[in-house]
Amino acid sequence: MKQDVNPAQAARNAYDPRYDPLVDVGPGRNRDYAPTYWIGTAGPAPADDGPILADVDVDVAVIGSGYTGLSCAIHLAREHGIKATVLEANTVAWGCSTRNGGQAQISSGRLTRGQWIERWGIDVARKLHKEIAEAFDLFRSLIYSGEFDCEPQDGGHLYIAHRAKVMPKLQAQSKLLNEQFGYPTRILSREELHRDYLRDEEAAGAMHEPDGIAIHAGKLAFGYLNLARKLGATVHPASPVIGWETRNGIHYLTTPGGTVRARAVALATAAYTPPGLHKLTSHRLMPILSNSIVTRPLTEAEREACGFKTKMVLTDTRTLRHYYRLMPDGRVQIGSRSAVTGADAENPKHYNLLLEGLYRKFPALRGIQVDYSWWGWVDVSHDMMPRIFQPDPSRTIYYAMGYGGNGVMYSAQAGRRMAQLVAGKGQELDLPIFTSVLPHHGVLTPFRRLGQRMMYHWYHLKDETL
Repeated sequence: MKQDVNPAQAARNAYDPRYDPLVDVGPGRNRDYAPTYWIGTAGPAPADDGPILADVDVDVAVIGSGYTGLSCAIHLAREHGIKATVLEANTVAWGCSTRNGGQAQISSGRLTRGQWIERWGIDVARKLHKEIAEAFDLFRSLIYSGEFDCEPQDGGHLYIAHRAKVMPKLQAQSKLLNEQFGYPTRILSREELHRDYLRDEEAAGAMHEPDGIAIHAGKLAFGYLNLARKLGATVHPASPVIGWETRNGIHYLTTPGGTVRARAVALATAAYTPPGLHKLTSHRLMPILSNSIVTRPLTEAEREACGFKTKMVLTDTRTLRHYYRLMPDGRVQIGSRSAVTGADAENPKHYNLLLEGLYRKFPALRGIQVDYSWWGWVDVSHDMMPRIFQPDPSRTIYYAMGYGGNGVMYSAQAGRRMAQLVAGKGQELDLPIFTSVLPHHGVLTPFRRLGQRMMYHWYHLKDETL
């Protein structure tokens, strides 16, 4: 039975800035949100269905209430007539979905179109591009449906060359997209970029992609929550899965308030997947920290000094890329990679490095007040591509994760595709991201952080010096 419970009125446990998914047993229970701009400006959290308080039988349990989990619940109801039960350890959309940069691009995973061709050949690469384009159309239809307002800033995406030596590679990428995929990108010179879009002082030029939408991440999550519940799903915060057994095809999911007996389970926990949740998800992802800051609103003089004539999605060509933009309320948001471990996340050097990145691009903003600072974990798969998959045909368990920092847009489609699989209607899903498991690095995953530290030093040297 549905119950309206406003999580803002319920007692919450404190936000843990040092939480680390490779170290901690789980993400906690009913923890408060990270102090993001999105939560600070989204308004009161919508009603949910409160925590699980008794044993219950359900058709489908979705674990994780971020974009993917809520999209799965929306599409299970809308396209398959199935009313899902969504379980969340903490507050609704507590993880990636309220800690990202709010940027939607025509991508998913970390590989370029050229790398798709190298890995799978041109025919598969074109089909994958078509899937990503369809995903963007779905995302656009959701945010412009009139069901909610997440402050969309449309107009495309600028991929900005942070050094002149990167321009030939950017030009080759544009040529490939235009000629092999029929996707109309165009190259901008430094002068065109500064004249028509913004005065990023380190930019040598840019590639413009027609598809790119910036959104308010918190309002998107809350919009999905309201829509899922409107369609009949129930969403239960403060209900971490602390035990999981499967007997006679039924999954017994133990929560602090009761056991959820589910005929099928859809996993949408991304970088916040507890290491002991299930062996099918253990060591399948490498969580990577990303941090973000938002300034006070710029004055008219500061906006003019920065040459801002656009609010579209912006990323640069660094391996450890910056993602940034001018917000609807005149603030600047910028993010990039952060600490390697949760224990080091509060180290001020990561905040200062991000500030210096902002100042290099916009010297006029040096010393500007920062109103919001936060970090969150990104779900990077070991082969840099997502999976939406049923890893064991004999078990009704499905997962969708591994977006590599490009999940704001594709999570909507991933949730829809996972709903298809759950409903037994995914036979036509023949792309590699639908037909293979997330790669497994076993117990070596935690030790990969030693290599991550070394690679970060190498990436920085390659991005800034070589």
